[in-house]
Amino acid sequence: MTDKTTDRLQRENVFQTPISRRRFWQLSKAYGFTAVALTAAGASFFSEEAVAQTAKEERERQKDAKATMNLATEYVIGATRYYPLVQLNLKENIQNFTNGEVYVKLAPGGVLGKGGQLASKVQSNTIQAAQHSVSNFAPFAPAIDLINVPYWSNTNQRFVNLVTSQVWRDAVHAKVNARGFEVLLYLVLDPRTAAVRNGFGKVLKTPDDMKGMKFRVPGSKILQQFYRLAGANPTPVAWGETPTAIKEGVADGLDPSLVALYAAGFSGLLESVSFIKSVEDAQVYSCNLEWLRGLSDQGQAGVRQAAEVTFQQNLAQVPASRAYAMAEMAKGGTRYYAPNEAELAQWKEKAGAQRPEWNDLKNELAGSLAKFGEFEEAANTRGRYFVDDVAG
Repeated sequence: MTDKTTDRLQRENVFQTPISRRRFWQLSKAYGFTAVALTAAGASFFSEEAVAQTAKEERERQKDAKATMNLATEYVIGATRYYPLVQLNLKENIQNFTNGEVYVKLAPGGVLGKGGQLASKVQSNTIQAAQHSVSNFAPFAPAIDLINVPYWSNTNQRFVNLVTSQVWRDAVHAKVNARGFEVLLYLVLDPRTAAVRNGFGKVLKTPDDMKGMKFRVPGSKILQQFYRLAGANPTPVAWGETPTAIKEGVADGLDPSLVALYAAGFSGLLESVSFIKSVEDAQVYSCNLEWLRGLSDQGQAGVRQAAEVTFQQNLAQVPASRAYAMAEMAKGGTRYYAPNEAELAQWKEKAGAQRPEWNDLKNELAGSLAKFGEFEEAANTRGRYFVDDVAG
């Protein structure tokens, strides 16, 4: 584990009491990084005795389990404070609801890869479960990419309504299953934003404010079309290179949710963030289906029940993670803007899902405009779940 990781854990207040790099390394070498991080994240005190006890409990759990789930994430233990990842919740819930049949071995912080790499490893059963973006499922179930079409499932509540609906599960999850995956749960983060670099000099209130600007986009052709319709110049930049592109003015702005911006280290780099509520910025925990079906009936039911409980914990965590990220970004000088209803209407009019430019895509990914209409109805129909939405 690197000194950089130790510093990151310190900044996130994972450690309740100060711990030097040297001491961190000593304890990790003796008891394992997981035991050190789990103790630090879950205890009100930190001592070698506490780490030793945690390591002992972890060894016993793994020894008594009939199966081990290697679960990889992109974020360090403790990240839930600002990014509603709830990875420790998922680990504990699976172990508890399977009555110890499954031991969950966490591989946090991107040590086993990120994004599409993790999805590929889950499909091959190299690892059994992982956290990655919803878009990483698009190669396996293209209809999922419809989420990137702006202004239809664009708020937390609409997104949750959609992905928990029967029509979505029947049409999309069946295709995901056919490719060897099980969707354990979706992670709600908040909608994408419109953020601009320091020195840009303009708050993005309406699409007119975006004319001609170099707006960083991921590889999604849908998002590229969205910003082109809005009047920007879409500029594809690899995610790992984006902070440098923002610093150097290669890109003027970018669109992740606020918690994702903070998690990726953009604090101090952004002049303003506008909550334009365009597209939900979501993640997913996926699992290898064959591995899951290899568990006992009780074990499979336990994993699914654990996923359901963790999903509800994610929904409850969203506003707290957002509040922390907003406060920390503000310390770095970032200002926030919530467009009013009239301004939001301009965004939708300019590039929303109702525009004819999206019809070919709807037909291609949903199968027909009628099926897309069913998805849209599901997004607008409140189900059993409530989730807090960004104000404004």
